[in-house]
Amino acid sequence: MKYKEIQELSDAELNAKLEEGRKELFNLRFQMATSQLDNTARVTTVKRDIARIQTEIRARQIAAAKTAAEN
Repeated sequence: MKYKEIQELSDAELNAKLEEGRKELFNLRFQMATSQLDNTARVTTVKRDIARIQTEIRARQIAAAKTAAEN
């Protein structure tokens, strides 16, 4: 998922995507531990997606705090 796509999502959608990504990463780790995972690069991709989502959530929190402090 690209960062531009993430920026267009609402807060609720971001939280849902974050939860979905964490569940997928959990399942991928189990598959890797049991040697059932074929595409090990998927773990890295999911981790990066989670990081991108967390970055956008934090950026929105900072922007909201900044606007609240100005008022």
